[in-house]
Amino acid sequence: MKLKDLKTIDINAKEWFDSVNGNSYFSSKVTLNYGLPNEKLIKLPFQNGYNDAYVHQSLYQVGKLFPRSYWYDKFLQKYDITNRYKIKIYNSITKNCKKNQL
Repeated sequence: MKLKDLKTIDINAKEWFDSVNGNSYFSSKVTLNYGLPNEKLIKLPFQNGYNDAYVHQSLYQVGKLFPRSYWYDKFLQKYDITNRYKIKIYNSITKNCKKNQL
């Protein structure tokens, strides 16, 4: 897939809070061009992070698909990606999941 063909990024994450150690963890599924013929799925494994860390890490993984781009070179954030490349980014997270759901 070429960067010019990327139209949408859908990020769906699940979060678990380890109350014993006080850490948050997440995993996410990133769908590129959802519903289009060139749809692609990227899975991010269980990792440490809270608040919007799932968005940042997911977009970082997508950026790695385009190593020669400004996006990859400068590690752009959601706002910058939508403005520069006109890509629609949707994100959601389900909190209070059990560890085995991640």
